[in-house]
Amino acid sequence: MKRCVIIGGAPINDYGRIKALLNSGDYYIVCDSGLKHISALGILPDLIIGDFDSAEKPQTDIETIALPREKDDTDSFFAAKEAVKRGFCDFLLIGVIGKRFDHTLGNISVLLYLESLQKSARIADDYSVMEIISRKGEVASSECEYFSLLAIDGDANGVNIKNAKFPLSNAKITAGYQYGISNEVENGKTAEISIENGRLLLVKVAKE
Repeated sequence: MKRCVIIGGAPINDYGRIKALLNSGDYYIVCDSGLKHISALGILPDLIIGDFDSAEKPQTDIETIALPREKDDTDSFFAAKEAVKRGFCDFLLIGVIGKRFDHTLGNISVLLYLESLQKSARIADDYSVMEIISRKGEVASSECEYFSLLAIDGDANGVNIKNAKFPLSNAKITAGYQYGISNEVENGKTAEISIENGRLLLVKVAKE
């Protein structure tokens, strides 16, 4: 099954970094003003979704779903739901982290939604790659300069981190005390993360 790439309208400055994450067989859903990115990314949409409040509805033969402007779902959340209906299990979201913190946080919640359905999902921006982990995760030293574990869905208990500068053993991370920020993988190793219960946002911060 192809991977579904959902493209939002938030700024992308390092197109080279994002293009390196794309695969030739990806299925592209472009949301509203995300259309501004397709030329620089060198892709064509398979599906266009939006209420077109920030971009003009394109005149095209590409399948387009026009949404009402007054609705519960954001364009990107609707796109994720539509992709799930179409059978996709692997997701990459780009152009969804930007100046609007409310939209950014809402888009991170798309990761929680997809993880709850046992789908694989990541968000990539100019600086990092994000995913939800609920049982186990790994971070190779070659992947990033720093990594952080953030509680964004209640408490996470029984958190263990091995092969990192700041290891943890049977720890608890809560939204009220985010001490899992800016850890480092031991050189040449892979950090191993496990969680007994709960979910954490894993943020891998790219090397400059």
